[in-house]
Amino acid sequence: MRLSRFPAFRALALMILVLPLVAAAPPVLAQQVPASRDQIKQSFSPVVKAAAPAVVNIYTKRVVKAAASPLLADPFFRRFFGEMLPPGAVQDRVQRSLGSGVIVSPDGTVVTNHHVIKDADEVTVVLSDRREFEAAIVGSDERTDLAVLKIDSGREALPVLTMGDSDAVEVGDLVIAIGNPFGVGQTVTSGIVSALARTNIGITDYRSFIQTDAAINPGNSGGALVDMNGRLVGINSAIYSKDGASHGIGFAIPSALVKSVLTGITQTGKVVRPWLGASGQAVTSELAQAMKLSRPVGVLLNAIAKDGPAAKAGLKMGDVVTLVNGREVDDPEGMRFRLATLAPGADAKVTFLRDGAERSADVRLIAPPEVPARDTAEVGGANPFAGATIANLNPALAEETGMASSSTGVVVLRIKRGSIAHRLQFQPGDIILRINERAVATVAEAKAQLAAKSDLWRVTINRDGETLSLQVGG
Repeated sequence: MRLSRFPAFRALALMILVLPLVAAAPPVLAQQVPASRDQIKQSFSPVVKAAAPAVVNIYTKRVVKAAASPLLADPFFRRFFGEMLPPGAVQDRVQRSLGSGVIVSPDGTVVTNHHVIKDADEVTVVLSDRREFEAAIVGSDERTDLAVLKIDSGREALPVLTMGDSDAVEVGDLVIAIGNPFGVGQTVTSGIVSALARTNIGITDYRSFIQTDAAINPGNSGGALVDMNGRLVGINSAIYSKDGASHGIGFAIPSALVKSVLTGITQTGKVVRPWLGASGQAVTSELAQAMKLSRPVGVLLNAIAKDGPAAKAGLKMGDVVTLVNGREVDDPEGMRFRLATLAPGADAKVTFLRDGAERSADVRLIAPPEVPARDTAEVGGANPFAGATIANLNPALAEETGMASSSTGVVVLRIKRGSIAHRLQFQPGDIILRINERAVATVAEAKAQLAAKSDLWRVTINRDGETLSLQVGG
């Protein structure tokens, strides 16, 4: 999917003058027509001239292995050759793709989407004035679908787009989307902000998109969403479409999150998101009625980490978080987004409801801790998890893998292709609960259970909140 946004100008309105009432007669409306061409003409040109030079085209290239003949990719032929293809059956192929990006610093720092440069061997940045530069990938964050590139222009000056405040954007505001759709060259589309804080899109883990009706198409990803002050308020990321074409529903990553990711990557080389030490669920109509709330709002906390930031600030299970730093949160994704715009060590003012009364707490956020130690291990031997890499879940690992911060236990990180674990269809993210009816809480316990020989294995796991049981042998 690709996102887009569009700026639009104010519609030209005829001035309506209300004349005084005469006797008992109703008021008479008189219209004043435009007196000159300047009163008729409206244009985005000043905004575009200021912003467009800093929006770049991004071309990527990567070398992949591909079958020399389409027949060799057919499952029927695979039954005979398996993974051992005859000599010359696989050749190197060059795949090319395109996208857009934004220069955000005079030193050549460029922001784009992670999916634009994913797995790229070479990245080329082309400016609107046709200057070309080879780009280095400084860092990339798949969880937010953002990436940072760097180009070296020597002594040549580079245009820069100033970062704006996405929290100041309101529904109905005019915006402009600038990018390179279909590789035809830089284009500009305009529109309005259709919605804010869209969290049910399913594009990234940190979902709180700006929705717009600007025309966005393939190649616009990573381009700029600009307000009427010529400031960057979002990075175009995806569109809602059944056929790949723009239907007026585009999504942009807010600049508040872009700033946070940019700071993390440029200063430390990676993104470290703060840890609240609490998680919960959206308040539904049924929950709101049961809790005697005036309307469904906020996040009902159902897990609080012992000695975590939330616990130390006095938050408890059953509290309903409604605001983070004065910004409303409607669901867990919205709360995670608000926290992700902050850095470890920052203070967050959390407003919540408890027993019908509104309260607030200042929470000192920290980096997700590595407690307990991961103790990563690859399982061998003859058992159901042979070929799987497992680890102890902790807040830092949960953050890296996108799992709930309150998750604990032993998690499957990787599965070796063709292994016993692969054939039994275990998946990364599975949490091992029991092995042969014995509870498993640590990697050490899992290894001890799997080291014991058994003709019949009974395994219970948690997969995406669902408990599954498997019996092998016997």
